[in-house]
Amino acid sequence: MNQTSSPRIAFIGGGNMASAIIGGLIGRGVPLDHITVVEPFEAARAALQTKFGITALHTASAALAGQDLVVWAVKPQSFKDAAAPVAAHTAQALHLSVAAGITTDSIAQWLGTHRIVRAMPNTPALVGKGMTGLFARPEVNTQGQALIERVIGSTGQFLWVDAEDKLDAVTAMSGSGPAYVFLFLEAMTQAGVDMGLTADQSYQLAVATFQGATELAARSDESASVLRERVTSKGGTTYAAITHMQHTELPQHFIAALRKAEARAKELAAEFGK
Repeated sequence: MNQTSSPRIAFIGGGNMASAIIGGLIGRGVPLDHITVVEPFEAARAALQTKFGITALHTASAALAGQDLVVWAVKPQSFKDAAAPVAAHTAQALHLSVAAGITTDSIAQWLGTHRIVRAMPNTPALVGKGMTGLFARPEVNTQGQALIERVIGSTGQFLWVDAEDKLDAVTAMSGSGPAYVFLFLEAMTQAGVDMGLTADQSYQLAVATFQGATELAARSDESASVLRERVTSKGGTTYAAITHMQHTELPQHFIAALRKAEARAKELAAEFGK
């Protein structure tokens, strides 16, 4: 993005996810004077000033008028209250929500516009390795979708889904997914310690193994099951571990856990989207 083509973007909420997107935008050349942030908490405003040189607003004001895009990076339970003072200034803007569980129907009702895209990002966006699921309402044209792709693309990868309820699955898969990886990293680290390695050695081995395996999967045309079979010689060490996991139904339990996350995403919509 360059100075002449850079959109004017307002962020409602200036926490971690907003910071990830702002950092990505600045890295792609969006000037600071094209970015406006509304953040009620002083500590978060100070962090934005220190990290990016951005002076955030305490409350919504007429400074939000003329924005091309408004990014909603607020907690689900805060969205409705935050929307009221913003809506009066942003009717002309495209809106992008990264609030988990809040449907575009609810957002449209609160903001008085149907030009809404809903996103489910994840925390690796903080290091430019994010994965974001996107859904656009019919009122968002191809130009609007292209703008969203430019913004979200600054934090990593993205994919569009054709039905909003599929974002619940995206939430369960990639939105919550980093925590699953961290849980396995914890377990692998503890296993290494139990086998006589230091905690630092075990953690280094675990992290590097996940990095290498996922990169191999990303570059390969073969399925995960084929890749697994290639390193699972019958009677070998990998076979012993995989067989134990299958006998204890670890894959089935893992799938059941993701369905719990999907169900909770639906509950959030019912709880906060009123």
